[in-house]
Amino acid sequence: MKTLSIVIPALNEAENLPTVMGSIPHHELSAAGWRVEVIVVDNASTDDTADVARSLGAVVVSQPNRGYGNAYQAGFDAATGEVIATGDADCTYPFDALPHLLHILDARGVEFMTTNRLGLENRHAMKPSHTMANHALSALSRALFRNGLRDSQSGMWIFQRHVWKTIDVRSPGMAFSQEIKNAATRAGFRCLEVPIEYRVRGGEVKLNALPDGVANLRQLFSHKLRDNRLRAVPTRMVPLAVVARATAAAERAARAAERAAERAGEAVEQYNAGSARPALPSLPSPRDADEASLEMA
Repeated sequence: MKTLSIVIPALNEAENLPTVMGSIPHHELSAAGWRVEVIVVDNASTDDTADVARSLGAVVVSQPNRGYGNAYQAGFDAATGEVIATGDADCTYPFDALPHLLHILDARGVEFMTTNRLGLENRHAMKPSHTMANHALSALSRALFRNGLRDSQSGMWIFQRHVWKTIDVRSPGMAFSQEIKNAATRAGFRCLEVPIEYRVRGGEVKLNALPDGVANLRQLFSHKLRDNRLRAVPTRMVPLAVVARATAAAERAARAAERAAERAGEAVEQYNAGSARPALPSLPSPRDADEASLEMA
């Protein structure tokens, strides 16, 4: 089986962790061939975050130095999966979408996938002022790094382990989110940004808007100076049209598998009832399913 590490930074999130952990679709991931470890990074919490995480089956990593980037550095160092997925412990990110996102990652050979929360359908999940700040930072990031990313601040990424081993990401705080995206895209990895559902936050807001915004601006320019000296290969963004075709093909393949499973169940019921003894319909072979998922429109 393939191995997936889900890394979740947490600062005083004991209240939200049961919901977050419960949203991880372990059964679906296992059925899709993924062995999953969940790592919760306790970032010097003063509540029962670590104990709650352990009781829910997570591996707990302690990072006494507070900061979003510090927490992720510790979590990534502890992760053992071939693929790493991330998301916050505040109920905002859709961990239940991981099977779908991982399918796209595999089907398109993506090395670094980030997500876009800034679609109009999510406008009620974020304060208008935070939405405007995210759009402004993302626009500046696009102008400086020319990677086309619409949401430079999103905290949900899925990437191959070798990406983390290669890039240079230094931010100890919230700027880590934009830095890892800009570093991965500018290093020449095959990258992709996909839209996701973004949900209303649970519990206390940890964001310090003005200090974090200033730190992000400072990091963008310092990273750009460093990038001008180091960049050697062009960005390789996967076109959104390719993603749309992969998504449609995956949905068709899933529907075909469901119909085949229903026919098989009906045949088994007839067989057990002792009436007719029809031949059991065959389910799609793994190769057939794989070819369907890669079908191009």
